Amino acid sequence: MTTTTTKVAKMNALQLNNAQFKSILQKATNLVALPLIGIVVFLLLWSMAADRIDTSLGKFPGPSSVVTQASTLYDEHVAEREKATAFYERQEKRNAERVAKDPNYQPKIRKYTGKETFFDQIITSLITVMSGFLLAALIAVPLGIAIGLNKSLNTAVNPIVQLFKPVSPLAWLPLVTMVVSAVYVSPEPVVPKSFLNSMITVTLCCIWPMVINTSVGVASIDKDLVNVSRVLRLPALKHVQKIVLPASVPAIFTGMRLSLGVAWMVLIAAEMLAQNPGLGKFVWDEFQNGSSDSLSRIMTAVIVIGFIGFLLDRVMLQLQRVVSWDKAGAH
Repeated sequence: MTTTTTKVAKMNALQLNNAQFKSILQKATNLVALPLIGIVVFLLLWSMAADRIDTSLGKFPGPSSVVTQASTLYDEHVAEREKATAFYERQEKRNAERVAKDPNYQPKIRKYTGKETFFDQIITSLITVMSGFLLAALIAVPLGIAIGLNKSLNTAVNPIVQLFKPVSPLAWLPLVTMVVSAVYVSPEPVVPKSFLNSMITVTLCCIWPMVINTSVGVASIDKDLVNVSRVLRLPALKHVQKIVLPASVPAIFTGMRLSLGVAWMVLIAAEMLAQNPGLGKFVWDEFQNGSSDSLSRIMTAVIVIGFIGFLLDRVMLQLQRVVSWDKAGAH
């Protein structure tokens, strides 16, 4: 009897282990194998298509050309940083010699005016898009909460939101440029006008998805939670802090993720159109340059733009999981 029971227990344990192994294998396949297969197939199709496309500047760049050009762009960045370091070292040496001769001399440090590298322009675009996105969030989230809580305010503001929501942010760019040029007048501006133009354009494209999703999330809060707040007689600000925000976090972050994705696309187009510093200007400059390497440099920028957009979305998703009480709701 004992031997039979032991055999049954071993068989059950073996079946359980097999089930766990299959589950782990299935997860590994979904997380690693399938994405890798998709990437490999995409690279093969891209490579085959590139070999068959001839342009006025030569063959369309394939994966190998992009890898080579990415390495070249990195080398250019390193070389430019070395030039900047040498420039500042020469200044320090000259200033030290002047001070040694004349102790009353006030040393002056001039900024290095070399060209922005590809990696410098990536940083510029990231700073611009995040500045515009954060400014939009400061405006849109409180406004969306107010609209969601107040039906009268929703009725009053909704026509304005629906009017401006379909407008392409690039249509705002000429107006933004004119207004900034007229209002932001300073002999020594704190930030460049080009940065403000791009940032405000990004803000205008970010506001509407966040306002709409936030207001819908707030208006859809479970009535039981609202009733609990009423029973406890929570003040308005406490009601928003304890009930409204935790319950509407998924909707707010959905709006934020949509806004950030659109903002990144719009920023690149705005930088191309207005020739403001950033990845968009890099793409346009390479297109205008028309050298034999221009296509591969543009394609490298396209891959980088897509990868950064993907990372921004993943960062927002992880941030949602951190602040949301419902961890399973963020996906």
